[in-house]
Amino acid sequence: MTMVKGIEQIVSKVFQECYGEIPSSTSIQIQETKKEFEGDFTIVVFPLVRIAKSKPEQVAETLGNLLVEKVPEIEKFNVVKGFLNISLTSSFWLNWLANLESIETRLPKTESRGELMVEYSSPNTNKPLHLGHIRNNLLGYSVSEILKSAGYKVYKTQIVNDRGIHICKSMIAWEKFGNRETPESSGLKGDKLVGKYYVAFDKEYKKQVRESIDSWLGDKDAMPEPQIMKEAQAMLKKWESGDEKVISLWEKMNGWVYKGFDETYARLGVDFDKLYYESNTYLFGKDIVNENIENGIFYRKEDGSVWCDLTEDGLDNKLVIRADRTTVYMTQDIGTALLRLKDYPKISRLIYTVGNEQDYHFKVLFKILEKLGYSWASDCYHLSYGMVDLPTGKMKSREGTVVDADDLMEEMSQKAEEITTDLGKLEELEDADKVELYNSIGMAALKYFMLKVDPKKKMLFNPEESIDFNGNTGPFIQYTHARIQAILRRAKERTLVPFVKTELHEKEKTVLRLIKKLPEVIEESAVNYSPAVLCNYLYDVVKAYNSFYQSMPIFDDEHPAQESFRVELTKQSGATIAFCLNLLGINAPERM
Repeated sequence: MTMVKGIEQIVSKVFQECYGEIPSSTSIQIQETKKEFEGDFTIVVFPLVRIAKSKPEQVAETLGNLLVEKVPEIEKFNVVKGFLNISLTSSFWLNWLANLESIETRLPKTESRGELMVEYSSPNTNKPLHLGHIRNNLLGYSVSEILKSAGYKVYKTQIVNDRGIHICKSMIAWEKFGNRETPESSGLKGDKLVGKYYVAFDKEYKKQVRESIDSWLGDKDAMPEPQIMKEAQAMLKKWESGDEKVISLWEKMNGWVYKGFDETYARLGVDFDKLYYESNTYLFGKDIVNENIENGIFYRKEDGSVWCDLTEDGLDNKLVIRADRTTVYMTQDIGTALLRLKDYPKISRLIYTVGNEQDYHFKVLFKILEKLGYSWASDCYHLSYGMVDLPTGKMKSREGTVVDADDLMEEMSQKAEEITTDLGKLEELEDADKVELYNSIGMAALKYFMLKVDPKKKMLFNPEESIDFNGNTGPFIQYTHARIQAILRRAKERTLVPFVKTELHEKEKTVLRLIKKLPEVIEESAVNYSPAVLCNYLYDVVKAYNSFYQSMPIFDDEHPAQESFRVELTKQSGATIAFCLNLLGINAPERM
């Protein structure tokens, strides 16, 4: 039982004894005491005034005296208007630290809360991953790890968008301009090579549009599609009909992309338990749509296209199969959702990590699934997040102005090398260890900067700001962890005695309060699908520990019991920092 739960029970019992009525659970409000006031916990008295029939200050004073009398762990209290601030004894905190088990044992039992599936990444196979994909992957991966620590069994997945007109654009451009170029002959990663031809298609398409405008004498609205677009559309129809030549080219170019993606995922530090491919799921979705036309969930227009009327639900009419019998993303997503529940029947919620430009898409998807009669549709969740911009502006894939994920990760590693070299922090390490640490620091800067922002908010990524060794950054947190490990290595060379009851400094109590709060923070992060909550907590822990470390000595020959306490406090601080970093996908280095 947590201390808060214990206080809630005491307050409930006290009110029953004193006033003959048990307060409702919502009336007993206990929160952490604000930093500007003395105390560990604060009881909000205002909701209890009705029962006590006294002024808030009087109720708080009476309740404070009774709590000090009945709860040995409560040392004193103070009243600020209708707020009762209570302070726990030093012995409470010392006993808690002395009996503290591993972090894992303080969290819910793994898989005890059911099964979830989190989708993230889900790229198109016509271009490499970019800055936006980085936020998507880091968010989806971290949310998955946080949910695991909160007691869920989590399946990490993605839907690979490996078919469609955008894929055919790269294929047509490669056929026309590629001269049989391969990753091996070009020296390019496969995903970058295919992305090169996606950009080439767009350039040729715009060129043909300009030429058509210059030569067309009729109504501009009746101007035909450029030839290269017609060729891409024809290729898509051939793909859906199973044309062997088109399928062979599609498999070859997608193979290049998958190999490139795997390299990027490995460096980014994310993984997946199950992959789904649109080339498989769209057929299943198409069958579901066709099977539900007769019952009125979908309807067919005169041109042969199939739609779903959602106007009564405040949405619009949604196209699911085009007049030429090709499908849209919605069809694929219907099929994918059903296949996932078929493969993992115990899943209680599907969580889609997709940017907020797709908010409407997921409202439509969930409503269609609900109309199809699937009760679990109401538990589907769109983890919507804001786009990432750079100081230089917005990215555009078709124009080749995106920030490539591989290039950005390499740039972060190089920046880490420059900064650490200037600071002289790694002079004692071997060259191979330095290279590994440069990458670790660079990735920490990138990941933490991405994850500390509330997912719902649009963000501006500034590489220079992210890699600072001071302030709310990944490298600063890593450096604190490395400092702690250095202290613990020194402590192993000393003889430590058991720590006994002693008065605690407020800075020591602050660190203890934060360490104790970890399970609650994980739960809050899980409920809100927000690594930002965990990042804010982690930064608070680091700030509190550094304030303690800078204010009082860890090692003290004249006070061995105090030294033992502070070493243990340091050890548990380090374990908490490392655990949180791990949930964010960030390494916790031993030396920096």
